[in-house]
Amino acid sequence: MRSLFTSLFSALLLTSLSFANQPQQKISGDYLESRSADVYVAQCFANSEVNLTGDQALLAWHVNHGTWNGQNLDGLTVIAAVKASATIGDPYASPYPAKSVMLVDEQATPAQREALVSFAEHMGGKLVSDVVRVIPTTIEMSVLHDAAHHGQAVLRAGQLAEIRTRALTENDHSCGAEVTYYPPLTKLNHSMAAVAMTDEYQGPGLGVDWDRHGKRSAFVGSFAE
Repeated sequence: MRSLFTSLFSALLLTSLSFANQPQQKISGDYLESRSADVYVAQCFANSEVNLTGDQALLAWHVNHGTWNGQNLDGLTVIAAVKASATIGDPYASPYPAKSVMLVDEQATPAQREALVSFAEHMGGKLVSDVVRVIPTTIEMSVLHDAAHHGQAVLRAGQLAEIRTRALTENDHSCGAEVTYYPPLTKLNHSMAAVAMTDEYQGPGLGVDWDRHGKRSAFVGSFAE
């Protein structure tokens, strides 16, 4: 009996030590997204875009505080540029296979870049799991949190990508039946739909570039893992 108790205690101790030695994944920051279909839209208008657009997206995470895979990522940003096979979010067609290009902050060390890509893959799931290229570049991302600038954000990634957003206004209603038709493409603890005044990707790897303006296609939010 004593031998059995000793074995059980040893097993519990080893399990506890194993969990204690695992890197803690505590990370939080700002999120910005834009895609090629309107996300705040009436269903009739959304249906008119299905199969014609909505298969491209930019997803950006700026880490305010936190670590991932043992790497401190404070102040660093990663962007996933995505080309899917169908309108992302369409319940009647699969967006897979999808491929992505990861733009990572050039200020990050090689180990931090790996951690940024791992984090983006965790948050984006299957949509960003097929990474065809990883490109270090200068990245600036700013989300304004004060009430006077609610919904305003700016993202620049060298000459490769850019998003500029503003809050929705009454002038953005076309028929009065608009709703947040598509949810964000990642788990967030807060999000709001916004207008993408600029949504641009001019990079390699996806076989397509885009440059759009004035679509109700963006989300501004925050994450915490």
